[in-house]
Amino acid sequence: MINWSKIDTVLLDMDGTLLDLRFDNYFWQTAVPEYFARKQGLSFEQAVEQLRPIFKAQEGLLSWYCLDYWSKELEIDIVKLKRGMCEQIKELPHTREFLQAVRLSGKRCVLVTNAHADSLLLKMQKTGLVGFFDAIVSSHDLGYPKEHQDFWRRLIKLEAFDKATTLLVDDSLSVLTAAAEFGIQHLIAVDQPDSTQPPRMIQNFAAVKDLRQIKPSS
Repeated sequence: MINWSKIDTVLLDMDGTLLDLRFDNYFWQTAVPEYFARKQGLSFEQAVEQLRPIFKAQEGLLSWYCLDYWSKELEIDIVKLKRGMCEQIKELPHTREFLQAVRLSGKRCVLVTNAHADSLLLKMQKTGLVGFFDAIVSSHDLGYPKEHQDFWRRLIKLEAFDKATTLLVDDSLSVLTAAAEFGIQHLIAVDQPDSTQPPRMIQNFAAVKDLRQIKPSS
C-alpha cells in the first residue's frame, strides 16, 4: 500500500490514528453531558439535547477543538475533567510498533493534530509517545484546523516538506480531503479510530484497520 522508498516525511494525526478515539467519544458524548446535567439540574437526555446545537455550531472551526473555548462556553473546567479520566487514554493497537519502525526507517515523523495544547500535553504525558516525533504541530499554533487549506499552507512553510514524498495518516476524512486538495500525494485513512465501534466503509482513500498494515520494513 505504501512504497516507503518514495516517502521522506510522515505526518501523523493523534486522536483516532495513534490513540483510541474511544476516550474522546466517551468524554464528549457522555462525561461532559453528565457533568453539565448535574450542574444545570437536568436529566442526561435534556443535557444532550441542550448541548447538541451548541456543539454543532462549532463543527469545522478551530474553536471545536479548543478546551479554553468549551470551558468558558459550558462553564466547566474541561482540562480538570479530562485529567480526572486520563487513565482511559489508550493507544490504538500496534501504534508503538509502527512508530518504532518509522523511527528506524529514518523518515522525518511529525505529529499534526487539531488537539488543544492542554489535551496534547496530557496525552503525551500519559502515553510517553513524545520521543517518537521530530516535531509536534497543533492547529492551534497555526491558527487554522487541519480541515482548512491555510493550515497546510502554514505547515509547509514551517516544515518545508515535499508534497510528493509526504505521507499523511489520519482518521478524519475531511482532513484527508483537505490534504488531497493541497496536493499531498500519499494519504491513508484509519477505518477503526474507536476500538468500540465497527470499522467504517471508506471509499475515497486507501484505509487500514491499524498501523501495522503499513509499517515500514526494517
